[in-house]
Amino acid sequence: MKLMRVGAPGAEKPAILHSDGTIRDLSGLVDDIAGDVLSDAGLARLAGADLGALPELSASERIGPCVSGVGKFICIGLNYADHAAESGLQVPPEPVMFMKATSAICGPNDDVIIPRNSTKADWEVELGFVIGKHGVYISEDDAMSHVAGYCVVNDMSERAFQIERSGQWVKGKSADTFGPIGPYLVTRDEVPDPQNLKMWLEVDGHRYQDGSTATMVYGVKFLISYISQFMSLHPGDIVTTGTPPGVGMGIKPEPVYLKAGQKMDLGIEGLGEQHQVTVAAK
Repeated sequence: MKLMRVGAPGAEKPAILHSDGTIRDLSGLVDDIAGDVLSDAGLARLAGADLGALPELSASERIGPCVSGVGKFICIGLNYADHAAESGLQVPPEPVMFMKATSAICGPNDDVIIPRNSTKADWEVELGFVIGKHGVYISEDDAMSHVAGYCVVNDMSERAFQIERSGQWVKGKSADTFGPIGPYLVTRDEVPDPQNLKMWLEVDGHRYQDGSTATMVYGVKFLISYISQFMSLHPGDIVTTGTPPGVGMGIKPEPVYLKAGQKMDLGIEGLGEQHQVTVAAK
């Protein structure tokens, strides 16, 4: 299933992409794409629905973030060997973990706001997964049962804030609109191998990132088990798993950074595409 949330910010309706290409309203069945709806039982209930009998929503409506009620937005850094190399850094002996503020979350096609005093705004196409079942100290063997589904994430970064302003990475990762997610939450049954998905990102029509989750150092199973050794995972938590090479910071001979008025297009095989325009903060 490809689950969605459609409508104005703060007033999104739960929805699903029908096999005929139409978007169907799930609000008669569930309140939102969140909480218990993300459990195996909740997803099975939606899978059994007669989608053709559900109201059709306009394809012109805004697509919101594909999941609601996000408690934690957990990010993994330097998780692609080729991206670590372009950054001039060693692959870490354990996953690098940091948090992104949940207030950064926005829809996949919403404008991305370049923060005030930004000089090094950057892009990162990433595979995200959404937790569907609570767990702590999860074994790798049981890890995938905790995944509700997968989505595209643009892990936007302000590199000067992240690297040059002291402290932790979170300040360079958490500006409003720095976390576009969606367009869909694609349930795990439709993604048999999350470690073999093509991914790409373009700015103003130029392809900067053209990679695959096959080059991830730490895969989804391992990450779930690893993260759960330090904190419990809850339904709706998002984990975004790192980016392949081609970020602006790594461009040679000179880095390339975003400015207002540019267009980003990005996507992951089977998970859909995002399209964003950058705008200056007011």
